[in-house]
Amino acid sequence: MLKENPNLGSRKASLDARQDVLVKEIPKLGAKAASKAIEEWGRSKSDISHLVFCSYAGMDMPGADYQLVKLLGLKPSTKRFMLYHQGCFAGATALRLAKDLAENNRGARVLVVCAEITVVAFRGPSETHVDSLVGLALFGDGASSAIVGSNPETSVERPLFHIVSASQTIVPNSEGAMEGHLWEIGLTFHLKDSVPMLIGNSIEKMLEESFQPLGISDWNSLFWVVHPGGPAILNQIEAKVRLNPEKLQASREVLSEYGNMSSACVLFVLDEMRRKSVKEGKATTGEGLKWGVLFAFGPGLTIETMALHSLPL
Repeated sequence: MLKENPNLGSRKASLDARQDVLVKEIPKLGAKAASKAIEEWGRSKSDISHLVFCSYAGMDMPGADYQLVKLLGLKPSTKRFMLYHQGCFAGATALRLAKDLAENNRGARVLVVCAEITVVAFRGPSETHVDSLVGLALFGDGASSAIVGSNPETSVERPLFHIVSASQTIVPNSEGAMEGHLWEIGLTFHLKDSVPMLIGNSIEKMLEESFQPLGISDWNSLFWVVHPGGPAILNQIEAKVRLNPEKLQASREVLSEYGNMSSACVLFVLDEMRRKSVKEGKATTGEGLKWGVLFAFGPGLTIETMALHSLPL
């Protein structure tokens, strides 16, 4: 690919070449993840009523949501929502939107798909753009998928987690701390070294807003599903709310194995947690615990927070 398109490795005009790959491959990658989710779900794909697809790359009309309907053979009447160019918090955004759709449309089953391919931002390092180096080093390709509904048909469906509440907020005084801009050279990421501190300083407030109504104030009593934005962010969160080291193990494992896959990550962490819970003989999908929290963060700075309830294994 680089031999055919040498500009991909530089800061020269290359968006057309990047788009040629992304527009075709993002729906395909998403379809692979969605097919696995549908197979495990156990119901017919004709029962899917809504689709929420998110990706930070490959914007096109019709979009990846349309292409995915075709690739999977979903009903033409599937109600589609496409979230382009949102960034790392978008996986949680998609789950939040799916929760609202499922709870307000009787019998709805919402297919959530996150697919990310880093060719949109791949290029060699530059001494004049050092704020892009962290993103270039951490980001990876990946896709994840889940099906969200309410009032499960227990004869067929086996829910894994219950989304109790979901919220989104902009971190105060964080403008410009994390940005992504689309140019002729592709997508450029810009991260300030204050990002871990800004996120860490905001976490306890988000926890209190979500869990005080539930009577929970011991953060180590929760299972933790955190977008693995980078080691420094995870370290800050761990220190700020005095977490036991094992609490962020699922996030660290995903980061170590796959890198930061942007929107796809939170579903990878959820899957890692439930698989580890099964392997270790835990009583619930959330490491044997009842309540948990999901955090995702990205440009803005934007933080998505969810209160989760695990289910018995």
